[in-house]
Amino acid sequence: MPANAKYFNTTEVDSAVVRLAGAYPELSRLVTLPEPSVEGVTYHALEVGSSPDGSRDCVVLTGGVHAREWGSCEVLVHLAADLLEAYQRGTGLAYGGARFDAAQVRTLLDGLSLVVFPLVNPDGRHYSQTADPMWRKNRNPAHESGGPACVGVDINRNFDFLFDFATAFAPDAGVRVSDDPCDYQTYQGPHAFSEPETRNVRWLLDAYPGTRWFVDVHSYSEDMLYIWGDDENQSTVPTQHFRNHSFDGKRGLPHDTTYGEYIPKADADTALELAEEFCAGLHGVRGATYKPMSGFHLYPTCGTSDDYAYSRHIVDDSKGKILAFTIEWGKEDPASDAASFHPPWAEMARIIKDVDAGLVQFCLAALKT
Repeated sequence: MPANAKYFNTTEVDSAVVRLAGAYPELSRLVTLPEPSVEGVTYHALEVGSSPDGSRDCVVLTGGVHAREWGSCEVLVHLAADLLEAYQRGTGLAYGGARFDAAQVRTLLDGLSLVVFPLVNPDGRHYSQTADPMWRKNRNPAHESGGPACVGVDINRNFDFLFDFATAFAPDAGVRVSDDPCDYQTYQGPHAFSEPETRNVRWLLDAYPGTRWFVDVHSYSEDMLYIWGDDENQSTVPTQHFRNHSFDGKRGLPHDTTYGEYIPKADADTALELAEEFCAGLHGVRGATYKPMSGFHLYPTCGTSDDYAYSRHIVDDSKGKILAFTIEWGKEDPASDAASFHPPWAEMARIIKDVDAGLVQFCLAALKT
């Protein structure tokens, strides 16, 4: 990573993806997303692997969903670049104290396809970097007549999982979502998948039916979250699940016996194991400690990418099962909210190494599940 590096602007993120595809044609394939953003930007993902033809089990990695979380794009671009360079040169990878030898790099890219989509929300990122550093949503102008805060939809509340939160959750659950178009942060949109940015993520999961793992990169709180986000996990009462309307109005309360979101024990155990592997790999870089936990234990949510990705096989049994995760890199900076979401570059460069080491270890562990 060059000493004079800085956060990418939106053009630089996409250019980096395109350049990697050109530099490593035998190890990667450029993927053009089908729908331009609200402001008309067409952008790309990158499939990485020694057989980039969709035939291998797949990990889909997304970033840049929330506009103000600048470093998520850099995490994924650097991960792809590091793996491609190390594989081609026959070398290992070193991230501080974390080491992966050449055989592990080869095992990873020979055994998996990684689909890296570093910038889901280009319009929002551009606005955050040029106008409002704390901007989180996309730039859908549907409600702009209500004022600047009324522009945009929170992409990570726009997926099709318990979208009707007012019905699904207990009134006092405190679920982090809003149906108010003028909510500055968490407006969910008029309906699930109303936004082209969200539909592009759905398309990517459909385009790679071999996807078995999904990781969405966010900030901040130094956590590795796994499903579910709507309530505490339980593996004993299968009837307590998000499609059962008998439990409407009861979800989202901690430490109660009324409802817990069902997940088969094997899936719960594997999700925890992979989250722990990520945290262990990250810890090896410089001793940072991230917490593996369910999304609900951060705060109750609905309409998120990870819960949607896992729920797909439950709603439609023709779709494969995807274990899904959300990384929350970095920690709160008491100096300012903006510094929490885009820390000084010297610290962000260290965070990139932390998270990329965690992701390499996560992928190596995934191969064994």
